[in-house]
Formats: sequence, structure tokens, C-alpha cells
Amino acid sequence: MATKKQTTLIDTTAKKVLGIATKANDLALSTTEKVFEKSFDLTEKGIGLSSIMVKKGLKASAKNQDIVFNTLETVKGKAAKYLPKFK
Repeated sequence: MATKKQTTLIDTTAKKVLGIATKANDLALSTTEKVFEKSFDLTEKGIGLSSIMVKKGLKASAKNQDIVFNTLETVKGKAAKYLPKFK
């Protein structure tokens, strides 16, 4: 009879421990999933912002390049006009 009670107590304790472990595992999985989803969303936003910044940088670069070439054309025109006078 003592063996039956001891077996029952062991079974009950094992079931409780298994239940607690299962809840802990479910909580860990749920938390991990939430963290992953949040980090994925933030990464998408970061990529979007990076894309916008690169596009704006390219536009600014193109404008600067236009300014440089326009300046060079102006200098070239003036040099072509005034250099023959110095010869």
C-alpha cells in the first residue's frame, strides 16, 4: 500500500513539473516570436529609411555634379575667349 501512495505522489509531481515546463516553453516560444516579429518590422523600416537616404544622396550628388560641370563649361568658355589674347 505504501508503494501505491509513493507511485501516485511521484506521478502527480511529475505531471505538475511537466505542466510547468510546458508553460515555460510556451512562454519562451511566444516571447521569441514577438521579439522576432518586432525586430523584423524594425529592420524593414530601417531598410526603407536607408533606401530613401540613398536616393536623396544620389539626387544631391547629381546636382553637385551638374554644378561642377556647368562651372567647368563656363571656365572653359572664358579661357577659350581670353587665352588667345595673351599669346
